[in-house]
Amino acid sequence: MLYYLFQWLHKLDVPATGMFHYISFRSAMSIILSLIIGTVWGRRLIRFLQKQQIGEEIRNLGLEGQMQKKGTPTMGGIIILSSILIPTLLFARLDNIYVVLMVITTVWLGLIGFIDDYIKVFLKNKEGLAGRFKIIGQVGLGLIIAGTLYFNDNVVIREKVIGQDGKPLTQAVVNPSTGISTLHYVTRDLKSTSTTIPFIKNQEFDYNSLVSWLGSKAKDWSWLMYMIVITLIITAVSNSSNLTDGLDGLATGLSAISGATLGILAYVSGHLGYAEYLNIMYIPNTGELAVFISAFIGATIGFLWYNSFPAQVFMGDTGSLALGGIIAVFAVIIRKEFLIPIMCGIFFVESLSVIVQVAYFKYTKRKYGEGRRIFLMSPIHHHFQKKGIPEPKIVARFWIIGIILAVVAILTLKTR
Repeated sequence: MLYYLFQWLHKLDVPATGMFHYISFRSAMSIILSLIIGTVWGRRLIRFLQKQQIGEEIRNLGLEGQMQKKGTPTMGGIIILSSILIPTLLFARLDNIYVVLMVITTVWLGLIGFIDDYIKVFLKNKEGLAGRFKIIGQVGLGLIIAGTLYFNDNVVIREKVIGQDGKPLTQAVVNPSTGISTLHYVTRDLKSTSTTIPFIKNQEFDYNSLVSWLGSKAKDWSWLMYMIVITLIITAVSNSSNLTDGLDGLATGLSAISGATLGILAYVSGHLGYAEYLNIMYIPNTGELAVFISAFIGATIGFLWYNSFPAQVFMGDTGSLALGGIIAVFAVIIRKEFLIPIMCGIFFVESLSVIVQVAYFKYTKRKYGEGRRIFLMSPIHHHFQKKGIPEPKIVARFWIIGIILAVVAILTLKTR
């Protein structure tokens, strides 16, 4: 909103208003404001939650220090959502389709998580919102995101035009101020379902190839395959983040690391010069996402101020579902969704540990009449707790692994 105000003021030649033209300035303002909201307003919200006795109900799982957390205010995800949405609405261009999709994602999943927390806290139902309704909500969002990216004419990529010799065409462009001509690739904007695959030389994968076996009918059904895959990715990552939110500061810190990684990937993907230099897919208009992801980083760091061990507030499903969904949708938009298992490796392992544990337990119970376990407890962070490792040490080590994986994700831009 402020962007449009300052646009108008700039036309009236009001000094210093031209700074709002720059994404870098608006991104800096976004992260600063989100940090202020998270730390200053967050304190007041925590006090309000304490007065309303909106505390976490703890199931006794036999974990060290677990019962001491009983009564800690929950639904703190409201702090995160506010810290993301307010700066985005103030500093981002709201006519940008990608920003609109990220705002929808934040509100949609935040609302699903809020309903789940409300049922747990106010209706005293420990099960919360039924799992099938969560899945329906996540699938609904996935269909909206995938449908928009597939059918909206403003969602394009810019690719090099290949000549008859199989090489990219170039043209000389003269700089009018210097008179110096430089060679640039000839490009075109087009609708595409292509995405990026890490560690591969030509790096691009087209979802249409998944239905190529249909022959002439492949084009008619490519939209369906695209929507199914994107919806599965968004649903899976959203649930992975939810499973990871079990230790003080774990999901929050990992989300901040993933957000910083996505910010770098979005910047180079939305910058023509860097995209050409790195020989990666250039996606016009994604640069505006820097304002959103800056707010996301500021929101997670600001919340970590109160969520680090020992936590003064828990984010609840209000925050955890939204964080995972935001990461997934952002990665899909910049066509880096196949980097999620690397970039969000801890989320991936947490989910995998639950799947493996449940599957092995059911298999051994059916075969031997007695269920057996691979881990002492799942998700895997509880396994390490059972082994006697202090909670802060587990969180710190997972953060370190998350940073290493983030660096690997960024290195895939040139490692092929």
